[in-house]
Amino acid sequence: MTEIVLGVGASHSTLMNTHWDQTFHKDRAERFRDALAEAREALLAARPDTVILIGSNHFRGFWLDLIPSFTIGVGECVASGESGTPKGPQRVDIPLARHIADSLVEGGGFDPAFSARLQIDHGQSHAVQYLFEGLDVEIVPLVVNVFAPPLPTLTRCEELGRAIRDAVLAFPGDRRVAVVGSGGLSHRLPWPDWREPHGDDEEFMVGAWLNGRENWQDYDVRRREIIRAAEAALNPEFDNEFLSLVERGETGRLTAYSTEELEKVAGNGAQELRTWLLMSAALDHVPGRRLAYEPMPEWLTGMAVAVLDPRKAAVPDPQQADSERQS
Repeated sequence: MTEIVLGVGASHSTLMNTHWDQTFHKDRAERFRDALAEAREALLAARPDTVILIGSNHFRGFWLDLIPSFTIGVGECVASGESGTPKGPQRVDIPLARHIADSLVEGGGFDPAFSARLQIDHGQSHAVQYLFEGLDVEIVPLVVNVFAPPLPTLTRCEELGRAIRDAVLAFPGDRRVAVVGSGGLSHRLPWPDWREPHGDDEEFMVGAWLNGRENWQDYDVRRREIIRAAEAALNPEFDNEFLSLVERGETGRLTAYSTEELEKVAGNGAQELRTWLLMSAALDHVPGRRLAYEPMPEWLTGMAVAVLDPRKAAVPDPQQADSERQS
């Protein structure tokens, strides 16, 4: 019987690769990096055959000429390799990927896009770099649109996570499957609403998103300068509240936010929390364990790592069991 053996939520930032020496809060950075290593050890211990890798795309694989809400990689998958992240072909569990795509469509609840040649960026390859070292796994990549409105609602993401869970558990055989959600917590990127750019920098960004399909590298220098010049806008209080939901197995309560409300309280980059929500729903929202939370203004992002282990969640509390026996 195919089973889901572990879930991991982890933030990503290419500034961790490119500006480590200029990171002021080095103690925080090291704690986050250590937490990624701890999550990698948890993945190794869980012995997955396949990892469903849920992430965003920062306009290196998807462009304003076509952006689906959800896209499943069902064939080739190529990482763009920007900013020191892995580059080149990634191994895809094609049978499971196509089974999930078929199940979602045939089940009547979802019509995800699919790609037989999917390009991913650090929204997913950052996890490949830091979580998969030493892990002999194939992936099922799932890209969620979190940057180009209109975005899929948080409720829709939660429902998709549950549908993916059903599809995986129905897959013939005995696959051991892990699910990774790769995305930042509160942060605000210097990215415009593409429908209303203001000023030269915003118009440049929208132009890059519209015209960069064949030459995205040509835009990266100025794009990087714009990002590096941005001021951090983090909300540690929101981040800690969200991670408390993860720990209590209540991540689904994030669906109480509309897209607009989430951006207002936690920034436009927090729309990446959809990846955590999808992951948690695929794990049936079992209580998780926070490994780290570090506000990193130098990286513009609230950085966190958590693991959801259904085996440990299933272990009954001895005191609760005694209480139930006596009642």
